[in-house]
Amino acid sequence: MESSEQVLSVTQLTREIREVLEGRIGSVWVEGEISNHRLQTSGHQYFTLKDAGSQVSCVMFRGAARAGMRLTDGAQVQVFGTISVYEPRGQYQLVVRQVQMKGQGSLQARFEALKRKLYDEGLFDEEH
Repeated sequence: MESSEQVLSVTQLTREIREVLEGRIGSVWVEGEISNHRLQTSGHQYFTLKDAGSQVSCVMFRGAARAGMRLTDGAQVQVFGTISVYEPRGQYQLVVRQVQMKGQGSLQARFEALKRKLYDEGLFDEEH
């Protein structure tokens, strides 16, 4: 290592990454399928938004949730939010401010179709 190179702490590096992501990407619309949905007693909702190639962690704080809208695993949605970095874990996430439902996700639909097929073949019968 050259003496002119600056050595960053993990916290400094994570903070710089946060500043780049939040400053460059900012607010975005993203489409994907909800999985691992968790509703906390605080009213905050945590979930993963995924497609066939990738996934991103999401949080929707209590104040952003529309009354009567229930997010569920397998739902295909478009979400609007801002990119953020949760510094204690060095993990980027999407802080969701708005959700538009798009229907059942294709990954969930394929899973349900496979489950029906296996059920029809008798693979869920007690004897198996």
